[in-house]
Amino acid sequence: MRKIIFTLIILGSILSACCDRCKTGACQQNPNEHLVMSTLWYQKASECRALYYQAFNVAKLSLDQQLASSDNSKPKAVVVDIDETVLDNSPFETNSIRTGKSFTPALWDEWVNMAKAQATPGALEFLKYAESKGVETFYISNRSVTVTAKTLENLKNLGFPYADEKHILLKEKTSIKTVRRKIVSSTHDILIFAGDNIGDFDEFFEDRSTNYGFDKLDSQKELFGKKYIVLPNPMYGSWEKQVLKSDKKLSPQEKEELRKAQLIGYEEI
Repeated sequence: MRKIIFTLIILGSILSACCDRCKTGACQQNPNEHLVMSTLWYQKASECRALYYQAFNVAKLSLDQQLASSDNSKPKAVVVDIDETVLDNSPFETNSIRTGKSFTPALWDEWVNMAKAQATPGALEFLKYAESKGVETFYISNRSVTVTAKTLENLKNLGFPYADEKHILLKEKTSIKTVRRKIVSSTHDILIFAGDNIGDFDEFFEDRSTNYGFDKLDSQKELFGKKYIVLPNPMYGSWEKQVLKSDKKLSPQEKEELRKAQLIGYEEI
């Protein structure tokens, strides 16, 4: 009998502790749990590496073709995004998963200031190839201008060409890159844009309110693999803004419900 009573006391203590943790939010679901599979795929799937190599191989072919046919007298350039285009920031997503801390600019800047991101597969080789052809690289990223120095440090340490203040345009006020693209195109003939977000290519793609932006993309499909080179990023992106479109601040559970609700199943086919 004493053993039974003792066991019940122990169980009661455990349940009480669990209840206390739930009251403080300590046992709530990790809000970043949805990132596990996408981040794991990004880091461990050979297919992800293959897609990067494929994209940059196609970029080389397109670059050669455009150099051979261009009659524009301006200096030639390629414009690349930085994050998940030429630098791999998936360790930041891993840390978000492990800590349960959602994205904030402060946490992101903390990672950026470490200057530890590695090059994505094939990125360095492609930009060095472009350099060998006399083509300059411009880095247009929505990293804040406040992290310019550390971003350049990261790029320089990896050996990326044109990693200098003249060739980097980070975000000051708006994430839409139109003005920054125009700055480059005013002096250079841009042959290729490379990025993991279609907003990296043209402001035309920014509004996805109609059919998730598919119709706009389809209307420009001949440019992909030629002028526009897309890199894989299943972890995050502006595409999810349309999926999570709401008039209120969403809880992690509400976000998860919206994600699942927009999946296409048997009944929608």
